[in-house]
Amino acid sequence: MSSLVTRQAPEFAAQAVFGNNEIKELKLSDYKGKYVVLFFYPLDFTFVCPSEIIAFDKELEKFKKKGAEVIGVSVDSQYTHYAWKNTKVEDGGIGQIKYPLVADLDKSIAESYGVLVDGGVALRGLFLIDKEGVVRHSVINDLSLGRSVGEALRMVDALKFTEEHGEVCPANWQDGEEGMVPTADGVASYLSKHAK
Repeated sequence: MSSLVTRQAPEFAAQAVFGNNEIKELKLSDYKGKYVVLFFYPLDFTFVCPSEIIAFDKELEKFKKKGAEVIGVSVDSQYTHYAWKNTKVEDGGIGQIKYPLVADLDKSIAESYGVLVDGGVALRGLFLIDKEGVVRHSVINDLSLGRSVGEALRMVDALKFTEEHGEVCPANWQDGEEGMVPTADGVASYLSKHAK
């Protein structure tokens, strides 16, 4: 499996349940001009998945303030997504999350992003797509390993910083910190101040 990073994100159009519970088609190309955090999860009505979906929802306004949209995808139908959204959290649901969940019933989206596994579900893949539709970051976890929403936010910040300043982001960079000029002198200068 080759990485999608630096390549155009595979286009898709599929039925989705939106934040207002409307079921309609979602096209990735409709999000051009915005950053997109596209994440895959295995199945509705499971265990780790609701913790991630709710965690992304809790931080949704932070993503939006950064110009990023969040989209979840699984191999369930739009009707299963709808039912899960309309099930209370205390009863095993996810409640009224405010971002779309895409139905990948034929598994073609998960396959095009390289996250479909033999069991017919998607691994926990996350793809940060830039405003031009290019994948700039990805991480893929096994089914039992939940993701860090904080790291996804950090990567949006890092991408925005590199685009705006032409500098690169060193290890553990956080929003508000200085970047590194991508030259030998720039690296030496940065490391002399920070590598202690």
